Amino acid sequence: MSTPATTPPVLHLTDVVGGRLLDSGGDRLGRVDDLIVRLGEDDYPPVSGVLATVARRQVWVPAEEVSDIEAGSVTLRKPRLDLRRFERRPQEILLKEDLLDRQVIDVDGADLVRANEIELARLEGWYRVVGIDIGLRGFSRRLLPRPFSGRIGPGGFLDWASIEPFTGHLPTVRLTAPHPKLARLHPAELADLVEAATPAEGDEIVGAIREDREREADLLEELSGEHRAELIEQRADVEVADLLARMEPDTAADLLAELPDERREPIIELLAPSLERRLRALLDYEEATAGGLMSPDFLCLYTQATREEALERVVRSRLPNETLAYVFVMNQHHHLRGAVDLVELLRAAPGTPLGEIADAHLVQLTPEIDAAEIARRLSDYDLTAAPVVDTELRMIGVVTIDDVLAVILPRRSRTPFGASRD
Repeated sequence: MSTPATTPPVLHLTDVVGGRLLDSGGDRLGRVDDLIVRLGEDDYPPVSGVLATVARRQVWVPAEEVSDIEAGSVTLRKPRLDLRRFERRPQEILLKEDLLDRQVIDVDGADLVRANEIELARLEGWYRVVGIDIGLRGFSRRLLPRPFSGRIGPGGFLDWASIEPFTGHLPTVRLTAPHPKLARLHPAELADLVEAATPAEGDEIVGAIREDREREADLLEELSGEHRAELIEQRADVEVADLLARMEPDTAADLLAELPDERREPIIELLAPSLERRLRALLDYEEATAGGLMSPDFLCLYTQATREEALERVVRSRLPNETLAYVFVMNQHHHLRGAVDLVELLRAAPGTPLGEIADAHLVQLTPEIDAAEIARRLSDYDLTAAPVVDTELRMIGVVTIDDVLAVILPRRSRTPFGASRD
């Protein structure tokens, strides 16, 4: 549903809840306890019913029997009310009980916010949730007399089209509403949300993307070590091994290093032999050194390889973009002889051998160099990546600026949230 051309009057949930339930003649039948909406494909979910107390009994009034919702009252279409006990249907939530004063996800802002007020409006013939108020006014107007609450600063209205509520505590919703809006977010933004959320909320965010194994692996790479450990604690070994196989090797090695000794070995043995060898090699290095930060996946060709052969390998490669910023060059003994910047490779004349255009004075790192020194060298030479070599100058890995920043900028200093898990 698109946003209407003209803005309809906004109705505050707290002005409705606690009001009167009226029959079609205007006589009072009971008290309005809550409004029910059904989540689904609509950007603005419709009110599907009213929860009310009539003669000390809580009853459900379907939307078909409601003619009007306004501040202070809900009016029915008929003079009589068919008393029906409330049973939550699939994808239904109670606005006051399940949403008001709770944290929700602001997808557009990649943030967790509190719903201080819930706003409704009549769109396309019926009442729908159009947004929430996260500002001080939304909260104060419920506590202060109206003349005073109106003097509070402007509210913080958020369009419902950008909101995802947490519904993990509602079984009928959890199975049918997998938070599709979260697909808009980058894994780093999802990681920030998980780390700022409560444990239950964090689990719900992860659960929303769990069917996409690649995306879940990307999220794991962005999480801090503590949160990664919490996330996989209850996972079966075979499931953890599958996630490790989808992660960058250096981050996968970090995750393995964080596991208890008694669990690490069974998981490693479930990996493909080639990946097992690479991860065991990385585990031998200290985490915050070039050896611990490097990825063993890189593109290194012989000096005789031509420009066209190198470009073909770049096109066919599945390595991350930041790793492919350079094509490294070696001699027949596998000794590193330089690197070619991808832009320089594109500019080179057809048929040019890599040995003629490689920069032989590139920065080379040894495995024991720490993260601070790596950052200094990358900054001094304006590089985004640098090779790691052994004592015989054979290339064993590559460290990118992203790897270094992940160490020298702690997770909390990179997250926009000040909240921590309860």
